[in-house]
Amino acid sequence: MTKTTGWKFDNSYARLPETFYRLTNPTSVASPKLIIVNDSLATSLGLEPEELKNEENLSILAGNSIPEGASPLAQAYAGHQFGYFNMLGDGRAVLIGEQITPSGERVDLQLKGAGRTPYSRGGDGRAAIAPMLREYIISEAMHALGIPTTRSLAVVTTGEKIQREVLLPGAILTRVASSHLRVGTFQYAAQWGEKEELQTLADYAIERHYPTIEKDDSRYLHLLKEVIKRQASLISKWQLVGFIHGVMNTDNMTICGETIDYGPCAFMDTYNPATVFSSIDRDGRYAYGNQPPIAAWNLARLAESLLPLLHEDQDEAVKIAQNEIEQFQALYKSNWLAGIRAKLGLFNEEVEDETLILQLLELMQKYKADYTNTFRSLTEGNQRDTSLFRSDEFSGWHEQWSERRSRQEKTIEDSTELMRKTNPSIIPRNHRVEEALEAAEDGDFSVMENLLKAISNPYAYSSEQGQYCSPPPESIIPYRTYCGT
Repeated sequence: MTKTTGWKFDNSYARLPETFYRLTNPTSVASPKLIIVNDSLATSLGLEPEELKNEENLSILAGNSIPEGASPLAQAYAGHQFGYFNMLGDGRAVLIGEQITPSGERVDLQLKGAGRTPYSRGGDGRAAIAPMLREYIISEAMHALGIPTTRSLAVVTTGEKIQREVLLPGAILTRVASSHLRVGTFQYAAQWGEKEELQTLADYAIERHYPTIEKDDSRYLHLLKEVIKRQASLISKWQLVGFIHGVMNTDNMTICGETIDYGPCAFMDTYNPATVFSSIDRDGRYAYGNQPPIAAWNLARLAESLLPLLHEDQDEAVKIAQNEIEQFQALYKSNWLAGIRAKLGLFNEEVEDETLILQLLELMQKYKADYTNTFRSLTEGNQRDTSLFRSDEFSGWHEQWSERRSRQEKTIEDSTELMRKTNPSIIPRNHRVEEALEAAEDGDFSVMENLLKAISNPYAYSSEQGQYCSPPPESIIPYRTYCGT
């Protein structure tokens, strides 16, 4: 064990029944080198950013040494992957433990790409540099956008090559999360554990994420209710910024309501609900427009797992679960409508608002308008020279919208300020992310550093962000993302 200043580790997960994990140390690497450290995140964790760059801490971030108080393990879980149920688990990630922050918060620290585990299923347990930096970039962009997410503390290279289609430089990402409890964790418990183990897991989730839930017979129902609420809020936030997760399997839905797993994710350029980027999502199961119903489907799988705890009578338990899942759509829609009203500078509610909103989205799809830049232009009052803004249909819509904004107690200036706070002027454009990753694979990290700086304050509307706001050049080849994290 290595003792270093700032680390304050525990591992409450390791006190759960052993069926939920296997104690597993990371596999040592040859010659680790630090690529990037998240200074602000490090400080919030009670760590000194500069100290993380020294040899002793680099050894921890690379998995070559274990900090005092840590209990490294690989978590067991299951999951529906594109609708098919599988036994899974951490195949190339090791949960080092939980850092106790200066404010008393408990957060997971996980090394991703840290070598084989009992759940590797034939994989090498390693990760390439580009997917690890991709997760760093996108997760930090999501955080800046105000969307609950896992965070990235650091990325190190391993000094080793890993075999994919070609040999690639290896890397390890240190992921920070409120926890790594997933819908799939509960599916695993329900499928292979005893009822007492399922109950222990549920009690642990309540204590860690929903401590205000009273310890009575209805606590597991309230756990389900709270997870549904958080996911309804999270998915609405994804939709409002055009984020497409790409792999919404049940093992990628967290109990705490954070976005997790940044594999084939991307941000939508041209507005189209059918947009899919993931190379493996051939049928569009996880397309942009399908994300809300898929979230409800995933939550139904959580409810199924909790049935033994909801009621002793199976039929009654099913009725209780169905009733709660039916609440998701209304909760999601309420969150989404509130968010998109804000994007249009609307403080109050009117019956016709939904029609006004849907008309705009239909026009955006018809004229192949850029999602982010359309709302940015409305915010700035700058109608760019696009087919959408040149159309008579948009002129008619704009007149209706202007009249609607005038029917508020707040001023137009207040309305515009609300729009500035809710419409990002910049997102991590897919082609800009790819540029940064390609440069990083060649050893040039400056492109990534400049991109990270630009997206760190997405509501700034600064002139420096301008070069990152343009959509990609038109191409006959559709943009594709790949699982690699």
